[in-house]
Amino acid sequence: MKIVINYVDHWFRMLKAVALVTYKEWAAYRSHMLLSLVVGPVFFLAQVFIWTAVYAGRDELGGFTLNQMLLYFGASSVIYYLIMDFADWNLQMLIRTGKFLTYVLRPVPHPFFAFSQKVGHRILGFLFEFIPVWLIFFFLFDVKLIPAKPFWAIVSVMFSFVIMFLLNYSMGILAFWLTRTDGIRALIRLFRDLMAGVFIPLSFFPDVVQKILFFLPFQFVSYVPTRVFLGSYDLAGWNMSIPVIVGIQGLAVIGMLIFTALLWRLGIKRFTGVGA
Repeated sequence: MKIVINYVDHWFRMLKAVALVTYKEWAAYRSHMLLSLVVGPVFFLAQVFIWTAVYAGRDELGGFTLNQMLLYFGASSVIYYLIMDFADWNLQMLIRTGKFLTYVLRPVPHPFFAFSQKVGHRILGFLFEFIPVWLIFFFLFDVKLIPAKPFWAIVSVMFSFVIMFLLNYSMGILAFWLTRTDGIRALIRLFRDLMAGVFIPLSFFPDVVQKILFFLPFQFVSYVPTRVFLGSYDLAGWNMSIPVIVGIQGLAVIGMLIFTALLWRLGIKRFTGVGA
């Protein structure tokens, strides 16, 4: 038992150290995050205009009332600030330039190092993006973003945090084969956001498409944590309690961990240090 505790403590201390360094590094450029104080609210304001027009003469659409729809996009926007990730860009840049070689020689596996970086970066994002935008929504737009079930909302966002990282890191691993992945990453990101419910709730898709999306990991990035935040979940005609869908989201985390680990093993064998 003591060995397990020491093992966990060892990895936790490494995560904490990398996260702290990343936090301090990005804190020097925190003014860049101020753009989020404009982008997030402007995007939400556009949604207000669009959906107000769409709901003209309607009380409900796709299982949402207008107020519920605005809450959906408000919650989705602030959750994004908690899970945002750059692992794909960072990994492909390291591989393309050959700088990844320095990480191969380190005692810390790069996937763990990259995840620790995300933790530090998003702690900074929580302070300088999430909180200010949440306050703007609450006081300026009168959108009360209070989770219906706080405990499950926190757990779901944590799972979403991990899944977003694994999806993006898997995209970055493609650089072992393609070297430059800008185009394919942009395409995958577009499909990821579309199938995650970022642009429209997944319940607006045809039933057949909804059934397919239910078995893909993308809904767990945005749609599921947002619906958990709102306090109810349904997709493809399946209505599930919040604990059940969060449990399924946990299984999706395990599935993505296995997939990313396998892809990593295949990719690292192809690394040749190009550009080093």
